[in-house]
Amino acid sequence: MANHATPAQEPPELTTNGHVASDEAYLAAERDVRARLADHDLDFDSNMAISNIYRAAAAVRGEAEREVLANDQLSWGGWAILWVLWVWGDMPTSRLADECGLAKGTLTGMLTTLEKRDLVARHRVEEDKRKVMVRLTDSGDETISELFPRFNGFETAMLSGLSGDEQRELARLLRIVITNASGTS
Repeated sequence: MANHATPAQEPPELTTNGHVASDEAYLAAERDVRARLADHDLDFDSNMAISNIYRAAAAVRGEAEREVLANDQLSWGGWAILWVLWVWGDMPTSRLADECGLAKGTLTGMLTTLEKRDLVARHRVEEDKRKVMVRLTDSGDETISELFPRFNGFETAMLSGLSGDEQRELARLLRIVITNASGTS
């Protein structure tokens, strides 16, 4: 493995007290990556796009947990569980884990927490005792019904500066990346 020379400068500060740096700081970081790895035959456009998808997802998730979900003592995963059940109804734990992007073990712990708060309930399927179904309780339905307008306001704020057409194009492009990542074409 090659030993890379020490960079001539420190990497740009991309967060300060939990606040995201300016667009210029991210561009500077991208320029630094290109300069540092210029002697490698790499696809820097793909690298920067994926890096920015990760940064955007982490920033949005963190901000949502601090600004919207904390008041209801919900994590991102807890929010996702309530949202999926609210929109698509009762479902088996295996499908719920997939829909929420959670490992089954992680889902189990989160469901235990949400059950203790009377937001969801689990029950075994009579015909197949191995299958566990999850549903929103009345309290869970009330929580997500009250929370979603605030969450949607947050979503709107996160995309301020993008026109409706740009938001739809962003969603379309991200669906391509999601499809590529899931291995289905």
